[in-house]
Amino acid sequence: MAHPHSKYADFEGLRTQAVALRRAGYSLRQISDELKVYSNNVLSRLVKGEPPPAWTKRPNAKDDLRARARELRLQGWTYDQIERELGCSRSSVSLWVRDLPKPKPRNTPEEQRALMNAGLAQLRKAQDDERTQAKEAAAAAVGKLSERELFITGVALYWAEGAKSKPYRRSEALHFINSDPNVIKVFLRWLELLGVSRDRLTLRVSIHESADVRGAEQYWADIVGVETSAFSKATLKKHNPRTVRKNTGDTYRGCLVIYVRRSADLYRRMEGAWYGIVLDGDSTS
Repeated sequence: MAHPHSKYADFEGLRTQAVALRRAGYSLRQISDELKVYSNNVLSRLVKGEPPPAWTKRPNAKDDLRARARELRLQGWTYDQIERELGCSRSSVSLWVRDLPKPKPRNTPEEQRALMNAGLAQLRKAQDDERTQAKEAAAAAVGKLSERELFITGVALYWAEGAKSKPYRRSEALHFINSDPNVIKVFLRWLELLGVSRDRLTLRVSIHESADVRGAEQYWADIVGVETSAFSKATLKKHNPRTVRKNTGDTYRGCLVIYVRRSADLYRRMEGAWYGIVLDGDSTS
């Protein structure tokens, strides 16, 4: 109770007026101005228990989202669909609509599975299209290789995939093996750049003994552009019954082995060029 000689001695009278104003839709600022009450503490006591009018409440930024989420849920939308539609979190959706009944499934399990498979197929197609576009753009950006670019490409390719001379086993000759036909084609272009004629090549297929050896030789002969009679005897790999092979089937062609006769000088040139690439990389780091 206020002191009888204080400014607010008639507290109950003020409270009656304040409550009436509050219920009429006045804000605290308006009540303060009307009653000439400038103490926040007294003003709060005067309207204690009276809710503020709706117009004074600060709007919640998520009120519209919440209302829309409830509307969609009542239409039968799932949490995932609402989440994607509104761009909000799963926890928010759950909080807003958890009191609403769970919608009945719109589709049978079979229909739902078909829709899911169709969605996955569409997603994979979009991913494949994006992958293809990226590859085509990258291929176009390379354009036609100059002789220098082809030479450096071949050097790096050989150092990654070709046989190297070791201190404990000197073998200065170009000796290349690979199962990728495109890699083989690039390697053959590199040899042509170096002036290596096809009659200096010894060709041989390396393949598992259970595979189609003749079919593989014909396949690689077509890639190289020679007759199968130009091939040396194939190297057959023994099958280990404890090993589960994945390189099987009609598309398995083994590897093509290419040995370049009289190529010691070319090998040294290749090795020297590779170290040139390495030294240039070290100097720019």
